[in-house]
Amino acid sequence: MAVNITHDPPPTAGGRRGGPMIVTEDTELLDDLLRLCAAAGATPEVHHSLPAVSGASAGGTGGGTSGHPGGWEAAPLVIVGDDAARRVRGAVRRRGVVLVGRDQDDSGVWRRAVEIGADHVLMLPDGEQWLVDRIADVTEGVGRPALTVGVIGGRGGAGASTLACALAVTAAREGIRSLLVDADPLGGGLDVLLGGETADGLRWPAFAASHGRVGGGALEESLPELHALRVLSWDRGDCVAVPAQAVRAVLAAARRRGGTVVVDLPRRVDDGVAEVLAQLDVGLLVVPAELRAVAAAGRVATAVGMVLRDLRVAVRGPYASGLDDREVARLLGLPLAGEVPVESGLLRATESRRPPGTSARGPLARFCREFWDRALVETGGAV
Repeated sequence: MAVNITHDPPPTAGGRRGGPMIVTEDTELLDDLLRLCAAAGATPEVHHSLPAVSGASAGGTGGGTSGHPGGWEAAPLVIVGDDAARRVRGAVRRRGVVLVGRDQDDSGVWRRAVEIGADHVLMLPDGEQWLVDRIADVTEGVGRPALTVGVIGGRGGAGASTLACALAVTAAREGIRSLLVDADPLGGGLDVLLGGETADGLRWPAFAASHGRVGGGALEESLPELHALRVLSWDRGDCVAVPAQAVRAVLAAARRRGGTVVVDLPRRVDDGVAEVLAQLDVGLLVVPAELRAVAAAGRVATAVGMVLRDLRVAVRGPYASGLDDREVARLLGLPLAGEVPVESGLLRATESRRPPGTSARGPLARFCREFWDRALVETGGAV
């Protein structure tokens, strides 16, 4: 159980920071806290009592050696065992202090939390996952989450995968951290479209057992890097699905790294896809300007719209008689994201291992750049 008393710790800037400070003499509690820090990928600094202000190493014991200038005040998170509450009573008040205990029936823990200025009171083992998440947040330096865009075809062959790749490639070329996620196990693999099917790195099946918290930095470093972006795709094996909880954990980790995340979505909505849709900021429905494609896209939009609020239509020509991009958007009842241009030579470029959007002056890259520019304004600078 974790209960918020006052405020959350202040948001931190991007980049990895030092681990938390632990203050306790309870060896069993310390063992549990060290285990939770390891699960979060953090190396803590351990003290039996309030550390000296002159340096983080003063008063330290085993279990961590990283060091925070100013000790108590500079640590990104301070975890105080209930046994040590009296020993830190005179500490300078700061945010980001968690008082941890085990006795659910001890009403005095609230008084001790107030005395040391704790933000949270947490009881183990109930609050373990909450604490792992908080430790991982401060260790990774979590800031603004990535602007996350899903691309889905209104019908088969609409060009959704091409647009998803082009969006990711364009963002990376602009110097924005970019991660491309292939959520369609039957789509043939976005790593193939990017010319990197043999590149070293993990694919979706490696994350099938993931649940709870996945480290954002560790995830990014484990994936293939292609054309200055990271790619999470499928391998050539028999696995064509991962559990919904794994999808949720992996995508949440990807978003915590900031920048942009682009997801290529299948046209069916199962539990895993629903988890993706719940974390999207914007969805783009790619629809060829044909009556049958519009009819098929209407069914897709209905299913996707049950989870995703901001769904827009991106229309691809050439246009059938009587249709244009605005008419397609009107028929679907969706906002118009724009017309996806037909780029001559794109097929030849793909066959030569050049991904969509590689040509910075091409019409597809221009469409993607304009989309990111608008999205940046709409989200208040999220990327």
